[in-house]
Amino acid sequence: MSGFVELRQVKKLYQMGEVTIPAVDGVDFEIQRGEFVVIVGPSGAGKTTVLNILGGMDTCTEGTVLVDGEDISSYKNRRLTAYRRDEIGFVFQFYNLVQNLTALENVELALQISKDPLDAAQVLGEVGLSERMDNFPAQLSGGEQQRVAIARALAKNPKLLLCDEPTGALDYNTGKAILKLLQDTCREKGMTVIVITHNSAIAPMADRVIRIKNGRVSEMLLNEHPIPVEQIEW
Repeated sequence: MSGFVELRQVKKLYQMGEVTIPAVDGVDFEIQRGEFVVIVGPSGAGKTTVLNILGGMDTCTEGTVLVDGEDISSYKNRRLTAYRRDEIGFVFQFYNLVQNLTALENVELALQISKDPLDAAQVLGEVGLSERMDNFPAQLSGGEQQRVAIARALAKNPKLLLCDEPTGALDYNTGKAILKLLQDTCREKGMTVIVITHNSAIAPMADRVIRIKNGRVSEMLLNEHPIPVEQIEW
C-alpha cells in the first residue's frame, strides 16, 4: 500500500560560494492517512526543512514529494500557493497570531482564502475557547494562543496538519494539553497530523516515529499501541 505522504530521496542543498551544504540529504519515508506522526531529531538535523517542503513553504533540490497521490515537488509557484492555502494547516512554535484581531477574527481571517472551511466559532469551541473568542492575543495565555493557532489551522479543513515544535514555548502542563488536543484531533477527525520536536519522550504517543539525524532518516518505527499523552512523563 502506497503512503498518503511519500518522500523519495528528497534533498535540499544550499550553495554558499563554492561549498554545497545539504540541509536534507536523501530523506525517504512514507506516512499513511490518519496517522499521528512524530518527527524527532536534534536542532539542525533538517526536521523543519522537511516540514517546510511538505507544506509547500520550501521546495526540494532533488527527489519526489507525493501527497495524496499528487507530486507537489513538480508544482510551480502558483500551484504551490494553492496547495499551501487549500490543503495544509500550519501550527507554529510562536503562534503567529495577528495581535490587533480577536481570537475569532484570527481564525476567520484564514478562512477567507480557504476552499472548504469549517465554522470558526464552532472550531474555537472544540479547542476549548468558546468563552475567549472576543479576546485579543495579549489577553490570552500562551496555551490559549496556541489553541487559537490550532483552531485556525483546523478550520481550514486541511488534508495535512503540520506542527513545528508546537509546545516549544509552553510550560510542561500546557504543552501536554496541546499535545492531547492534537492527538484527539487526529483520532476524532481522522486527520493526518505531523509534529516535529526535539523531545523524544513524546515518541510513544505517535503511530509512527521518524528520527532524523544529519539530514537523513536514521530510524523509522511503527507503534502498534500508541500511548495517550497523559500517561507520558518527561
